[in-house]
Amino acid sequence: MPETSGSTGRTPETHVIDFRAAEHLLASRDPRGAVKLLDGVIDVHPENTAARLLRARAFFAAAQLRPAELEFSLVLEREPDNAFAHFALARTYQRQGRPHPAKRHFRLAAALDPNPEYLKAARFDT
Repeated sequence: MPETSGSTGRTPETHVIDFRAAEHLLASRDPRGAVKLLDGVIDVHPENTAARLLRARAFFAAAQLRPAELEFSLVLEREPDNAFAHFALARTYQRQGRPHPAKRHFRLAAALDPNPEYLKAARFDT
């Protein structure tokens, strides 16, 4: 019999399925559905940075900017060299009308990864 997680009766395999389904929901423009699936995964696996990053992206897509900011920040506490998380946090700050922290994280993203999108957003010339 497969090992289950707590009283939910869910197996590690079902958490992987939920994560993959959340990826598809986000790609299909259903970020709220993705968040619901990821909530269960993160409840059982709070250390899973990939799930937290995906949930942050879903929050951002759903215009839930404060939860997105918190999740992106948590990812960066665990992975300070994650250029995408810096870029996404900067976009979150930008949408919140907070240009100074946005600029800082755009520049960190560009410094970590010379992705053309990151470099353009960093605006090193200004």
